[in-house]
Amino acid sequence: MSKFLKNGTILTESLPSIVAYGSAVGRMEGEGPLGSCFDYVSEDSTFGEGTWEKSESRLQQHAMEQALIKGKLSEGDITFAFAGDLLNQCTSSAYSMRNNGVRFLGLYGACSTMAESLALASVFADNHPGTFNLAMTSSHFCSAERQFRFPETYGGQRPPTSQWTATGSGCAIVGAHAGPPYVNAVTVGTIIDMGIKDANNMGAAMAPAAYDTLKTHFENTGTGPADYDLILTGDLGFVGGELLKDLFLQDGTDLGENYNDCGMMIFDREKQDVHAGGSGCGCSASVLCGYVLDRVKNGELKNVLFAATGALMSTTLVQQGESIPGISHAVHIKY
Repeated sequence: MSKFLKNGTILTESLPSIVAYGSAVGRMEGEGPLGSCFDYVSEDSTFGEGTWEKSESRLQQHAMEQALIKGKLSEGDITFAFAGDLLNQCTSSAYSMRNNGVRFLGLYGACSTMAESLALASVFADNHPGTFNLAMTSSHFCSAERQFRFPETYGGQRPPTSQWTATGSGCAIVGAHAGPPYVNAVTVGTIIDMGIKDANNMGAAMAPAAYDTLKTHFENTGTGPADYDLILTGDLGFVGGELLKDLFLQDGTDLGENYNDCGMMIFDREKQDVHAGGSGCGCSASVLCGYVLDRVKNGELKNVLFAATGALMSTTLVQQGESIPGISHAVHIKY
């Protein structure tokens, strides 16, 4: 049985394994620094579909198919699926899963959804309801822009603090203890709202939540930044990442050279003009499942603290002058 420590931190007893994982991205992400790491790169942002929403569902299906193929599994082997996305009522996830018969639990954690889904799939696996549990999320630049800002044809100006929503998806399948990567612990975050109202500065809105979750995890587990080969947030981008480091420095803690952010890794800020970096559920999901987990599996990374971050905003409430609540969940992945 999993062991609850305090303040949202859960230790797994059996060290469940991430037995398989897959990633799928769009053309722009494939042209970025991590392009060669992704399992599936599309040359067409429609993924062969007629709408952006259908495109995102197809994107998820590609990531899931890659994970199943690599794990030599079928959809029938999956007991529970934890999945979500940025769109209203998590429609991309619901439509991607609607014909496979897998027991589905839809999630909304904004860009924190990969950590949220992986945490839940791992705790389920540790407590043995089911054989294999799936964790998945996605984002698509065009579907997100249409819902949260303006359609591309509007031609709106992007301020320097804005981030580029990644077209990507990641899928991880968690099962019994079988080999690395293992999930050792999770820390569930709490909502932090510091009054940020600018929907084009999500890094500032999410950084305090990342700080709270990481600090809580360190305190609850008796660890610190030096105990991890990689502390990976997603997706704070350049602005949020710098704010996070400053918040820890105010406590006298240096996150060190092993800190990075998925939004800073997936794109080349100089060549690809993404302003403050990448964002979207699919950013951290594809970086984790396309780049990081392989390095844990081969022993290059021994301890990774993955803390995905989300801005739990609504276009309606932002237009009403409401501030943006932030959330972050952390997952300790080890070799």
